Amino acid sequence: MVPGKRVVMMRKTLLISAAAVIAVSARMGFEPPGPQKRLDAIGTTDGLPAGLRRALAPDDSFQPVPVPGPSDWLAVHREPGQTFEEFRLSHPNRPDGRRRIIYLQPLGAFPEQQSPSLEKLREYAAGFFQMEVKALAPVTISAGSFTSRTNSMTGRRQILTGDVLGWLRGKLPGDGFCLLAITMEDLYPAASWNFVFGQASLNERVGVYSFARYDPAFYGERRGKDYPALLLRRSMKVLTHETGHMFGLTHCVFFHCVMNGSNHLQESDRRPPHLCPVCLRKLQFSVGFDVVKRYEALAQFERRAGLEDEAAWVERRLETIRHGAGN
Repeated sequence: MVPGKRVVMMRKTLLISAAAVIAVSARMGFEPPGPQKRLDAIGTTDGLPAGLRRALAPDDSFQPVPVPGPSDWLAVHREPGQTFEEFRLSHPNRPDGRRRIIYLQPLGAFPEQQSPSLEKLREYAAGFFQMEVKALAPVTISAGSFTSRTNSMTGRRQILTGDVLGWLRGKLPGDGFCLLAITMEDLYPAASWNFVFGQASLNERVGVYSFARYDPAFYGERRGKDYPALLLRRSMKVLTHETGHMFGLTHCVFFHCVMNGSNHLQESDRRPPHLCPVCLRKLQFSVGFDVVKRYEALAQFERRAGLEDEAAWVERRLETIRHGAGN
């Protein structure tokens, strides 16, 4: 996900955290995989419907993962990547007839003009995952009796993520595939940490993610005229990235992809909002959606939201997928 994520085992529950402190280490010598390794990661598409095969073809719409800079994610985190076949054999969480809804739990206030639109996030996630997404009624911070502190560097209140995850475990509806708390509050996972962007328990299908540090005002910077679109873009990417982990998708090391890890805000901003062919195949395998209908839903949403660049990219993909239909 975002800055400094690490994976740890805790009480036999897989937790994924987005850590606060950028690791400082020598580059680990990561070299972007070549064309053949990228193809191998997608896997053979023989026998798939023609439209899906075209959607998974690694044409020039998908750029290879870039060579990391000194402080970028892959410069300081050694990750082998996860091919489609490795994903399939891992027996990831998949929605079924009972667990079929993605639930969003707003936590704390979402002030108008300072926060992403909850309805837009819900609508985007529904199009992205091709699943029903429901936003629950917001709850106050006090409702969960969460441990909090004042961060000594920012002077801002922070909420302890472990308390939120424990509270969420008892709130996951029976028809829920996962339950994600989203908040404008800053977060921390332990007393020794400065902050964390989010944390998830994949086995228990709950997570909490903060949008606080995606607001320029958090750093004392002026909000520009494009602030609403900027915050929406950033929030869309973190929401889909983190929900992607709930499906068992690990960080992508093959293409420039929304599932790339990121160590800092600039790297997160460079990350595209779309899935690469490897990660798209994983999600399609899990959900079973029609790729054309998925891209149509995304294009319609992005046009309505004024995200012209994103909409244009999706519409080009639709043109490619539809080209030669019936061949």
